[in-house]
Amino acid sequence: ARAPKEKPKAEVAPKPRQAPTDEAQRAAAAALARLELKPKGKAPSSQEAIKNQVRKELMAEAAASEKGLSMEEKEQEEEGAAAPSVSGVYFICPLTGAIVKKDQKEKQLREAIQAYFSVDPVAASIMEIHTFNKDREKVRVCVETMAKYLDNIYLHPEEEKYQKIKLQNKVFQERISCLEGTHRFFQAVGFETKTLPTPRASCPIPVVAETTEEFYVLKEEMLSRLEELKDCKEQLLSSEPVRAQLHRQLTLFRPSPAAARFELPHDFFNLTAEELRREQRLRTEAVEKASMLRTRAMREKEEQREMRKYNYTLLRVRFPDGYILQGTFYARESVSVLYNFVREALRDDWLPFELLGPGGLKLTDENLAFNECGLVPSALLSLAWDAAVMAEVEAAAEEQRSPLRPELLARAQTLS
Repeated sequence: ARAPKEKPKAEVAPKPRQAPTDEAQRAAAAALARLELKPKGKAPSSQEAIKNQVRKELMAEAAASEKGLSMEEKEQEEEGAAAPSVSGVYFICPLTGAIVKKDQKEKQLREAIQAYFSVDPVAASIMEIHTFNKDREKVRVCVETMAKYLDNIYLHPEEEKYQKIKLQNKVFQERISCLEGTHRFFQAVGFETKTLPTPRASCPIPVVAETTEEFYVLKEEMLSRLEELKDCKEQLLSSEPVRAQLHRQLTLFRPSPAAARFELPHDFFNLTAEELRREQRLRTEAVEKASMLRTRAMREKEEQREMRKYNYTLLRVRFPDGYILQGTFYARESVSVLYNFVREALRDDWLPFELLGPGGLKLTDENLAFNECGLVPSALLSLAWDAAVMAEVEAAAEEQRSPLRPELLARAQTLS
């Protein structure tokens, strides 16, 4: 059933023009993606005509979005189009199990990690360091430097100089202090902030005022718990970013003639503002490309660009009895993931089968990614059983039954 739509807001006085909102950009991305999916009409007579058409689509998307309606919703209202095949892309928080939409996943992770500080502040601070600092090389250098500080204390507990870290130290500032979560880590493993006099080199001229600086100083009680400090160091070095898991949104549909029709929400089209501008520029070159003799390298480059356009894909697998299994996947996941997805839906997961892509092409190379097989941003596949094995199974069975798990069949929906 279609979710109720928000009513358009009443017209208000025009506001000063602002930069497109994130929603407007996502809506515009959906428009560009639909240009790829719509049947091609007669080619425009000039590059300017193409440019104008693209600009018109983008402006329409942005205007509809800023009024609170996506272009898909507007078209559905005007044309009575079908509701989206899924309401969006969803993720599962690995710390809480909460299911959230794509644009809420980082907020959910932050809240979950923040809550974890009350359980294990060391682990929570390590999660922050690895998860929220996106430059992986900077993270590597950071944790290796932090580990060196802890190593010096563990290996030389009698050396007081290793128990202090000057916060204004150049290395500390450039490698550690600028990254999120690092200060909370030092506090969690037993350091406290202290203001200490700055050691001065011998100088013949007397200094009137003594200068001070901020230091992290290891609490004295931690010297008797050096093994804990070592464990913290190992945990810091071995940890990985916390990643929300893509929610498959597994759905089983009853047999339907609408299996090949997909209505995708804008979540499936992941073009940034810069990518959006690049796509517009590429479209203005369409006439030149059509009339130009392209080399193999140029064609391969274009194919690679097309493969990178989508982050997600909605796949349906139609069984011989007409039932349709649907799930959401990353565009770069391998075909083997889809085979496993289907096996998990079977009553007997050992039953041999093949998956056939659009046009009946067998997907035999399970190492290929979905975008390499052209299965983005959506595709309907067919499942074919091993005929000999199924004949033996049916002969041995007292009654004919569906190969799908009973709990899935009980939740089967009607495809609108």
